[in-house]
Parts: sequence; C-alpha cells; structure tokens
Amino acid sequence: MPRFEVPEALVMEILCKLPVKSLIRFNCVCKYWCSSFHTPRFISKHYHNNLKNNNLNPVLQRFDANANVPYFSQLSVEKDEKFLVKQNIRFPFFMHDTAYVWVARHGLFCLHSPCMDDTEVAIWNPSTREFKILPPSSVQRPIYPGLTCDSVHFDCGAFEFDSKTDDYKFIRFVTLSFVDSECETSSGDGMSQVELYSLKCDSWKEIPSPNYRPFDLCLGNNYLDGIFYWQTTMGNTPYEKKMILSFDMANEKFSVSPIPEFVGFYPQNDILEILVFNGSLGVIAYTVERIDMSFDLWVMNGEVWTKKFSIESIPGVVRPLGFWKNGEMFLLNTNYEVVLFDPSTQELKVLGINTYLDHHREYVSLFFYVESLIPINGIKEH
Repeated sequence: MPRFEVPEALVMEILCKLPVKSLIRFNCVCKYWCSSFHTPRFISKHYHNNLKNNNLNPVLQRFDANANVPYFSQLSVEKDEKFLVKQNIRFPFFMHDTAYVWVARHGLFCLHSPCMDDTEVAIWNPSTREFKILPPSSVQRPIYPGLTCDSVHFDCGAFEFDSKTDDYKFIRFVTLSFVDSECETSSGDGMSQVELYSLKCDSWKEIPSPNYRPFDLCLGNNYLDGIFYWQTTMGNTPYEKKMILSFDMANEKFSVSPIPEFVGFYPQNDILEILVFNGSLGVIAYTVERIDMSFDLWVMNGEVWTKKFSIESIPGVVRPLGFWKNGEMFLLNTNYEVVLFDPSTQELKVLGINTYLDHHREYVSLFFYVESLIPINGIKEH
C-alpha cells in the first residue's frame, strides 16, 4: 500500500492548536518541526489560536509567612470547572520580599521586587519555563549637596508589548529618599523618577516623570489599545479628587483624565480599582469595612461611563481577585479561600484553594495568561 502523506501545511495547522508542553516534546521528532516551532509565523498563529479560544490559565500568587518568600501556584482547570493546584514555584532571585507581578497579553510575566536590588527584576514565560533576569538600571540618581540617598523604592510597574517598535517594555516608578549627611535625619518628601526597560535593547532609560503619583491598585489587566491606566489623586484632603493616569507605550508619554463623580464619589473607606473588562476601560468600587461586601462595576463605552452591574451584598468576602472567562469574579473570603462568584446567578462557589500560609491577605493575587512560545533570550528554570 502506498504511504499517505499529510501535507506539511496541514501538519503545522494541527500542531499550532496543541499545548506548549506537547510542542516542547515534539521538538525531538524532526529538525523541520523544531525549526518551525521557533518561527514568528508559527508562534503568532499558536498564540492567537489560544486567544481566540479564550484558553486562560490562572496563576495564584501567595506569600509563605514562615519562609518569608513569595511563591506562585499554577492552577489547572478541569472540564467541570474544577481548579487544582498544578505546581508551586519559587524563584531564587526573590528571597527577602514579596514580588509584584505584571502580565503581558502575550503570556509573559514580569516579576519585580520593591527592594533596592535592581537585579530582582525578571521576565518569565510560564509555558516554556524560561526566565530572564534584567540588567541593573543604568539611570543616574540625582545628587544634592549635603544629602545622601538613603533608600530606593520601586512600584507601580507596567509591562507590555509595543507593536509600533515590535518590542516588550517595562515601566516602573522610582522613589528616592534622602537624609541630611551631617545630622542623618530625613530630608522630607522623596524624589520621583520613571524608568523604562526595552527587551530589544536590553537596557534602561529615564523618561519624564508626571506630576501625579499612581496607586499600585489594579484588578487584572490595566492595559488597553497600547495605553496603561492607573488611579491617582489631585489636590489635598478633604478636597482631593480621584483621577486616571495613563501612559502611552508607543509615544512614551503620560496624560491624566478625571473619573466622573458618579463613578468615584464613594465614602473614604471604599476602594476604587482600575481594570479592563471585556475590552473596555473600567472602574470597580467596593467596600472594605463591612461584614458583607458590595460591588459596583463601571465601564467606559466611547466617552460615556455606564454601570455594568451592581452587587448589593456578598457575605464573608474580603476582597476581589479578578474576573474569569464569562464575567465571574474570583474573591478571597474570610477563611483565606479563593471562591468564584457568578453575578448573573448570584451563586458563590468554593474552589477548594486555601491560602492558609498567607498571614497577610494583601499578598494574595490572581493573574491570568494565555500560553505562548515567545522567546525572551533567557534560561530555563531549574
């Protein structure tokens, strides 16, 4: 019988629909497959297949209070929507502090510690198990007569792909604290800088700092159409006004816009968080000092803010963690368990994921990624 040959184009069409784990194994089948898996066309097609099918993968960040280190739990989702801890991961370059995480839409994570050590910044592809430690910042710190830089603090970062330059970029805000060199006392308010890292150039540079300081509060993705969004304030208490600070990744410029009063006018003990919900910029407001938690979700349609939904009360919940595929909300309850709430049915589902090692609930975070083969010129995890 003559052997039936499957056209190579059809073979590649089938392979680009498979999980990354299978493709890594198939690297050993033949040289043609191995080289094809590394082409930009195959990588892009594979990623967009996962994106089209909404193949989200959750990662839970937790904090081991006993060892004083953060770790990440990759969760697998079974067919019956059952969530299981697939693997716990700790990174050797985060040894003394909690790690902040920013997620790119191309399945890459940026891990960043707020401490002074510039080497504690890394890009991680959880699908290929590859990570890259970024070089130390080359940005010059200002020098003032009679003052000594006492500490450097990093926060409010953002990491994404700039389609204009075909480059991955990471932006972070830097706060410098100074002390008087003679009497060794604090000099007052710190100085702010903004640093931008380019993966293509593998280097840092300083960009002009805005007059507003962002809050490091965002629920899920805060990136839309090439622009990052943070919450900030203008004015002083009791006249301060909540605003939205944005950064255009392509033009590398900041701008600020107001949050309408009907969205942002909430009591002082309520929290507002910026997020992207179903492809639109949104703001979620929730209470923090009540037995039962209430939520209001506002989204911007064009230039008009509309209320997407309002949840009056969910008992036994501490704070939101993020949104799932069909608009369900991941929440953290008073027992430090991750639960899933469906706003359409008002059903609360306990997932069996306990965060009992976490003595500080603010360190519990949930992130989502789509599998990708994107290389970052790093090294494999041990």
